[in-house]
Order: sequence, then C-alpha cells, then structure tokens
Amino acid sequence: MGSSDFITLFFLVAAVLIFLQLRSVLGRRTGNEKPPRDSYGLQNTSTEDAPDAGKVVTLPRREGSDEEDRFAKIDAFAPAGTQLNEALRNLVRSDPSFTPKEFLDGARMAYEMIVMAFATGDRQTLKNLLSKEVYEGFDAAISEREHRGQTVKSTFIGIDKAEILQAEVKGPEAQLTLRIISQLISATYDKDNKLVEGDAENVAEVNDIWTFARDTRSRDPNWKLVATESEHE
Repeated sequence: MGSSDFITLFFLVAAVLIFLQLRSVLGRRTGNEKPPRDSYGLQNTSTEDAPDAGKVVTLPRREGSDEEDRFAKIDAFAPAGTQLNEALRNLVRSDPSFTPKEFLDGARMAYEMIVMAFATGDRQTLKNLLSKEVYEGFDAAISEREHRGQTVKSTFIGIDKAEILQAEVKGPEAQLTLRIISQLISATYDKDNKLVEGDAENVAEVNDIWTFARDTRSRDPNWKLVATESEHE
C-alpha cells in the first residue's frame, strides 16, 4: 500500500468516525424537544389526521328566508297591513334588490345633485338623472334664464326629511313618490347683478313632491326623476 493510499484510507476512517459522533448527538430524539418557532406568529395546523378532514360543512338554508328578510325590512319601514307596506312588498317581488333605506339614501343624493345642477345649468348631470320629459322642462327653464342673462347662486344646506308617500308597480316600471323637505339658500340675479328673486342670506325651507321610476327588468340600478311638484303649506 502506497503512502497516498494510506492517506486516503486515513481520511475515510476519520470521516466515518465524525459522522457517527454527530449522529450520536444530533440524530436522536429524546421526546423533550420544543416545537419549531413560528417566526410569523402563525400556527401551522394540519387536518390530515382529523376525523372529518376533507369534509365541507354546509349550514342549512331555510326556504323563503331571503324573501322573509326583505319583507322584514319593509315591515320595519312601513307598518304591516298598511297600503304603503303592501305596495312596497309588491315592489320587492318585482325587484328583489330593493330596500327602502338604500333607496332613500340614493334619492337624497340625487335630490341635491339635481337641485345644484339646475342652479348651475349643468345639463349633462340633469340628463343622467331625469326622464326625457322632465329634462326637457328643466332645460327650457335654464334656457329662458340664460336668455334673460340671469344667474342663480345657491347653497344647499341639507335635507330635513325624506319619506316615501306612495309606491306603485306598473308592468315592469316601479314608481316611488317622495316628500322631500330641504333647506336652501338661493338667489337669482339679472345681467346687472341685481337680485330679482330669492334671498342671498336667509335659509329657505323647500317642500317638494318628487316621483322616481325604474325599469325593474333593466340591469341599470339607477332611478330617474319622472315628475316634480312643489308642496305649499
């Protein structure tokens, strides 16, 4: 055996001895080991050994619960047995997505947008929120105002009250009539900037009866203003 072979054999024996020594220290489990640390604060759990692993638990669904929930919202809004309650229930049957609260929230926003758009002559906004017939009336009033050289300065204070007075479903079209009481500062000036109508400082109470409509067959959830009138006390 040459010297090179002896050196190779020496290192091989040394390596085996080191491996056996390491195994005696690292390769045994005593039963007292701590679980590996979760650096992210998450507990890694496995369901492979769980008796119900792989099963999906589905909660029972009570038939008619959706419709009953929708009707419950109607009852909370209008007393059961009243004409308005029955009319709103009929509307829900045609448009299951309808809820009185969400509608009123949207109507409040639409009311402010329409009032301010009319004051500033914003025809595009009005066109998106009004029916064709109502838009034509608003457009004519704006055109007459422009012809006279008049301008309107308005400050919308807020809505004191908005309530549904009547609900009706005519074929695919649903209609809701509201009473809206708002606070507004509005003043109209002529071409010489002289006040011709309204009050530039005092808040006025405005009482309106507005009717909104929507085609329940349409995917468009928006309602449009189809009729307006002022309520005088």
